[in-house]
Amino acid sequence: MPNPSRLRAAALTATAVTLSVLLAGCGGGSQEDDENLKDQKLGWKDCPAPSEAEGGGAAPSPLPDGDKWQCATMKAPLDWDDPKGDTIGLALIRAKAGGEADRRIGSLVFNFGGPGGSGVTTLPAFGQDYAKLRTRYDLVSFDPRGVGRSDPVECLDDKQLDTYFQQDATPDDRAERTELVDNTEKFNAACEKNSKKILPRVRTTDAARDMDLMRQVLGDDKLHYFGISYGTELGGVYAHLFPKHVGRAVFDAVVDPTQTSEQSSLGQAKGFQLALDNFAEDCVSKAEDCPVGDTAEDVKARIARLLKDLDRKPIPGVFPRELTETAATGGIAQALYSKDFWEYLTEGLEQAYDGDGRVLMVLSDALNGRNEDGEYSNITAANVAINCADDKPRYDTAYVERKLPEFRDASPLFVDYLAWSMLSCTDWPVAGAADHPDVGAPGAPPILVIGNTGDPATPYEGAGRMVDALGKGVGVELTYKGQGHGAYDSKNRCVQDAVHGYLLDGKVPAAGTVCS
Repeated sequence: MPNPSRLRAAALTATAVTLSVLLAGCGGGSQEDDENLKDQKLGWKDCPAPSEAEGGGAAPSPLPDGDKWQCATMKAPLDWDDPKGDTIGLALIRAKAGGEADRRIGSLVFNFGGPGGSGVTTLPAFGQDYAKLRTRYDLVSFDPRGVGRSDPVECLDDKQLDTYFQQDATPDDRAERTELVDNTEKFNAACEKNSKKILPRVRTTDAARDMDLMRQVLGDDKLHYFGISYGTELGGVYAHLFPKHVGRAVFDAVVDPTQTSEQSSLGQAKGFQLALDNFAEDCVSKAEDCPVGDTAEDVKARIARLLKDLDRKPIPGVFPRELTETAATGGIAQALYSKDFWEYLTEGLEQAYDGDGRVLMVLSDALNGRNEDGEYSNITAANVAINCADDKPRYDTAYVERKLPEFRDASPLFVDYLAWSMLSCTDWPVAGAADHPDVGAPGAPPILVIGNTGDPATPYEGAGRMVDALGKGVGVELTYKGQGHGAYDSKNRCVQDAVHGYLLDGKVPAAGTVCS
């Protein structure tokens, strides 16, 4: 099942939440060798409603000034080692710059994370947050290959996914471990059966080459870029491959590029535990009584008891499904992505203690990409496909069992949820590329790297390691002392001023700047 370790999501996880329903240079080759693709013309048109793979819903609303979002499809090689061979279509979206034409810098390309999140649906959902950047840039995002409308990876259908997400992903005995392994094998086999052609072609290096082609097709000499969560990994890989093509770039909610998938899972166990600790402290510090515990330790102890009770006997969730231990853990993790969701977590826990699992299940559905109509986006399939194509390590049940004590020390609550997720790539049909991405980018211009001290999904330490890995004179670190996944969308004035100063005016903040 997808979980915070695999879903390195940023803003895209927030857009999925439907609580209102209940609560009313070097390496790899160059695209410039293929003149036909480089010189293609994009037929921008009004955007249609999102496809089911993108999450469904209505077409994006017009911008505040009345301008409409525009969509297009860009052709890219299916196989970058054979750039004149078969092509795939990549879905793009843009909002043209709203300022004076002579002040326009170019396009600002966003990737919001995942991997597996649809940029075509996420950018308009959060477009107003980037209104100031639109004064000098066309805001552009895309569905990376394998995602949304861009030749989506397909595995299980909606009904099968409902069953898949009802499984016990935190096994307690041999029978449950066997069932988890069997379900994982069935999921992976379905991916191979339904998407065999695209699976070897969804590595992050492929997406980075797509972005350089996008840069040229959009008519930009440099790629100006805003990457969030997994988008920072994609941006780092791009900078490694094309350091001379990097323009002004910001990395927010930074993935640690030095870690294996196991180390990332362990780091996130610590990160989500920290976020849970902060949630509990916040709840009991309020003037009114905390409805889910008398002290911070009591809050966490009651959550642990709830999960154990759900493991034995699920409670009603969103009819006809039940809230299981796994679904509740996913819902809690989802709420910890943003302090704005803490009130929903409090309400969800309070209701679950009374036998009503609807709110926690809606939060869990958001994490899994399920909408209120019972349709799933392809975020789960794409997430697994991209991670497994990128990550070389493969783990088995014996290895995970040996690692459980280490994970338990990091987080008693999230130990099984995160540790057992390491099995997702065990029998994947495509070999993983490397232990971790190469983001060394000597010769690239400054890249602003923002770390959040309270980030559960991409722990703060990853920002400093990204700076070191990018190389001397490239990464410029800024620290935000806050909560939640990412910094810019916290609307902290200090963070936003630093981002705007760099992207709009080219002013690089001093390395080591701290915002609180």
